[in-house]
Amino acid sequence: MSGELVIGQDGLGRCPWGLEAETMADYRVYHDTEWGRPVRGDDALYERMCLEAFQSGLSWLTILRRREGFRAAFAGFSIAKVAAFTDADAERLLADPGIIRNRAKITATIANARVAAEWAPGELDALIWSYAPEPAAAPRTAADVPAVTPESAALAKDLKKRGFRFIGPTTAYALMQACGLVNDHLAGCHAREGAGAR
Repeated sequence: MSGELVIGQDGLGRCPWGLEAETMADYRVYHDTEWGRPVRGDDALYERMCLEAFQSGLSWLTILRRREGFRAAFAGFSIAKVAAFTDADAERLLADPGIIRNRAKITATIANARVAAEWAPGELDALIWSYAPEPAAAPRTAADVPAVTPESAALAKDLKKRGFRFIGPTTAYALMQACGLVNDHLAGCHAREGAGAR
């Protein structure tokens, strides 16, 4: 893959990973309608944070295809409900074929809900969005898209200091991309309009 904008069979320009989307409808829909669009709300951001953590070391397509399984397993990513999970729930999740059965990621998901449940409503949203950088020029190729930024490193550090687990600078940047804090759709990508924080 060249890393440059690709033109799909539908004639629309997409980010290079949109090339894969040509044969994988769920990937294309995610790219076209969700990735990079602003996400607000504590539970919604908690869900994305968890999914990005589960994706670590895996393909995003693997996570997308199990997303409904994750939602069922983790009570729709309700912070309050997941915070109340017990050790028995963690064991149940380790046996659930609808999710990625990784003990460290499962326990981090529960622990993170317990941290967030102690916060005031809207506090997680406000904290994450406080790290949105100023808008930047559209990247021309995939090589122009960073894996880590000073803002993502600072966000990860802040979350860890507050007790969150399994969130490093790379995962934090993936969260920022997915939730529209940054707009990393390439110049000319049809999905770029409407994406991004501002």
